Amino acid sequence: MLVRRKKLCVVILFCGLIGLGTAGCGVYSASSGRVDDSLRQVAVPYLENGTSEPNIGVELTDAIIRALQEDNTLKVVEEGYADTILSGKVANYRVREVAAQRDLTVNEYQVQIRVVLTFQVRATGEKLFAKKQFSGTGNYVLGDMVLSEESARAEAAEEIVRDVLAGVVEEW
Repeated sequence: MLVRRKKLCVVILFCGLIGLGTAGCGVYSASSGRVDDSLRQVAVPYLENGTSEPNIGVELTDAIIRALQEDNTLKVVEEGYADTILSGKVANYRVREVAAQRDLTVNEYQVQIRVVLTFQVRATGEKLFAKKQFSGTGNYVLGDMVLSEESARAEAAEEIVRDVLAGVVEEW
């Protein structure tokens, strides 16, 4: 027991020293440090809406732009000033049944959204990724005042935005 405590203390002390050594007076950055400086300005034109769901392209584009701005690794600019362009379309919006009661009355639905995006260097046309698919889902129960199709749609969009941000920034 005493040996375990000593080992634990050594590990904690070592981790603390490493933390002190890496903390300090450096400049804070949300960046992963892997983004090429010549490609930091990105344009995000409105996504084409390939569905019958009104405004879904605008909503998802606005959510992606907000996420990029909050992350602060890339700067969102107009296309004429951009180093890179993130473009694409909302390819699918579907509401499907996921649960039913004993009498076979459907009481839970799932919103499914699929987006197809291309991320390319504006000057060269090089595609950092092409026609990459991002999907999100959100569930809601009929009659639930809090969980509605709108909240399920927002949940699905949030999932897509998180994955897009990871694809554009973290997996550079």
